[in-house]
Amino acid sequence: MLESVPNVSEGRELAVVERIGAAFATAGVSRLDTHVDRDHHRSVFTLIGPVSALVDALVAGIGQAAREIDLERHAGVHPRVGAADAVPIVPLRTDDLPTAHSAALAVARRVGDELELPVFLYGALAGGVRPAFYRRGGVVELARRVSTGELVPAHGPATVGPHAGAVLVGVRQPLVAYNLVVGGGVAAAREIAAAVRESSGGLPGVQALGLGLPDGRAQVSTNVVDLDATPPHVLTERIASEAARRCVEVGAGELVGLLFASVVERAARAAGDAHPLADDGLPTEGALELTAAALRLEQLEPNRVLEWHLARLGQP
Repeated sequence: MLESVPNVSEGRELAVVERIGAAFATAGVSRLDTHVDRDHHRSVFTLIGPVSALVDALVAGIGQAAREIDLERHAGVHPRVGAADAVPIVPLRTDDLPTAHSAALAVARRVGDELELPVFLYGALAGGVRPAFYRRGGVVELARRVSTGELVPAHGPATVGPHAGAVLVGVRQPLVAYNLVVGGGVAAAREIAAAVRESSGGLPGVQALGLGLPDGRAQVSTNVVDLDATPPHVLTERIASEAARRCVEVGAGELVGLLFASVVERAARAAGDAHPLADDGLPTEGALELTAAALRLEQLEPNRVLEWHLARLGQP
């Protein structure tokens, strides 16, 4: 069993999101979560399934997204270069990494051959290259970089079309995607993002952007890619500290996708809960409440924990 968390560039037409989600959830593949974000104009699906079924499902869902989404009519605050923008394969256990590599390469090859979309590799398939490397300047800039020979797709045509764009396929370790609203406008959000992200001297394992939302609010949008180095509750504390230094308020947190039981356990223990997990290894109600408070979430339901789904599916 492998996990995949495809990101597609549609977050406003719910019927379109549902059709794409249904295409991803083909026989043998479970759709555990769908996160829809109108401001980012983006939806994130959390899928789990056996290797061959997951590969088939991802190709089907990417094809549906390419048919449904026109990037020339797309406007959202999150950077993107494709209708099906980023498609990571995630091993749930360390020894599943080679299998994840094989599955991702199979998806990349089939998307290029069968769907005739240009595919670029990232993460463990490309020496650690991040999606931001391709997203810089958007789909128009990516098309220019390909046309000049600066970049060559790993699979598919050697051109990037304006409607469906490209597909970024990668392998990565589990991460937590988490956003936090801050006051002070987009300038403050960008300053705070720079202060907390690893690449500019912040917290290890943290990627962050400061974004302006259409309603005038600002947001620090993050990926925590090393959960041992920086647990999400520590990141939240740091963002709050950086906001306080700038005399701006911190608003609500937003979890994109699912958390891991270990993340809840560490946050609850930091808050003083000595027994955050039940006998079945899943977080207790009290631990969920403490974690929600630590991450400034309105609430945290059991089904936002990956292991809750694995237990329901009978997976170890």
